[in-house]
Amino acid sequence: MRKIALPQQGLETLYGAHDGNLKHIESVLGVQIRTHGDELIVDGDKAAEQRVERLLDQLSSLIAEGYELKNGDVKTAVQLVANDENVDLRPYFLREGQKQPEGTRRRVNPKSTNQRRYLEAIERYDIVFGVGPAGTGKTYLAMAQAVSYLLAKKVSRIILARPAVEAGEKLGFLPGDLQEKVNPYLRPLYDALYDMLDTERVARYIERGTIEIAPIAFMRGRTLNDAFVILDEAQNTTSEQMKMFLTRLGFGSKAVITGDITQIDLPTGRMSGLIEAMKVCGGIEGIEFVQFDDRDVVRHKLVQQIVKAYEAFTAGGGARPSASSGRAEAARDVPADAGRPETERREPARSASAARGEPVEPRA
Repeated sequence: MRKIALPQQGLETLYGAHDGNLKHIESVLGVQIRTHGDELIVDGDKAAEQRVERLLDQLSSLIAEGYELKNGDVKTAVQLVANDENVDLRPYFLREGQKQPEGTRRRVNPKSTNQRRYLEAIERYDIVFGVGPAGTGKTYLAMAQAVSYLLAKKVSRIILARPAVEAGEKLGFLPGDLQEKVNPYLRPLYDALYDMLDTERVARYIERGTIEIAPIAFMRGRTLNDAFVILDEAQNTTSEQMKMFLTRLGFGSKAVITGDITQIDLPTGRMSGLIEAMKVCGGIEGIEFVQFDDRDVVRHKLVQQIVKAYEAFTAGGGARPSASSGRAEAARDVPADAGRPETERREPARSASAARGEPVEPRA
């Protein structure tokens, strides 16, 4: 058992609503915690107690340095300590002095080691690939960096591109003009943008051309100077599209390419431009690849388990059934007259002997 004294400042946020953060610490680090004023009494094995003490000491130091804990910060810190007991939390929460960029709606911090590597790579390299499963923050963090660069006047515009590919379904012909037709495919980029900047500011930037959101097909023939360019859902680009995009980069620009190679929606037989680029550009100096995995998932806790389950299924040789085979299996399980009224359904065929009322000998 160990007693840990805490500063009064930020204590409420540290504990969380209804002690939610303390319960999370108990669950993840395997201890029992009781509160006694501004003291915590931690009970568990020695190693677990030391982890809790190290976690709370570092959070207290952050608060003392003027860092204001936000919702989710404590849970992020707990996960970092759980993955590495010797982790230093300061680089995650106090990057570049960690001041929220003026004009933005929220401060964005890395929530895992790979996310931190990703942000550092974007700062160091002009072309960065972020590859990994859904929910790992690839697009969101890239967008946060783009907004930060724009507001700091490191670039003069942001260009966001995405291939217009349906996710396994045919949408047919969408109504409206060209912009209205492609907007549904670009909605996720708008969502991330509105999460960081107020609506009026986004509208103003888009109207002036400071922020441009367009399908990747619109990139052909252009040279993108002094811009922060993000290509999202890159796994759905063709080889030709990826080569075209990578050769658009001009002076003073950065490009971030994000994608998940387990969710390719291209027609069967088409090579993903992202997979090809990983092979072709892997040895080029100045281009960095950051791989994410299930430990980096920052969505609902079940998303992490779903990602792991699918990875295990794929590694075990599980094959996704095709639509035709799925329909065939379903058809075998449904009677041919299942859709008819009960009075019209056929009775099972009977032998001639049974029809005449004669006894039928059982088959050997």
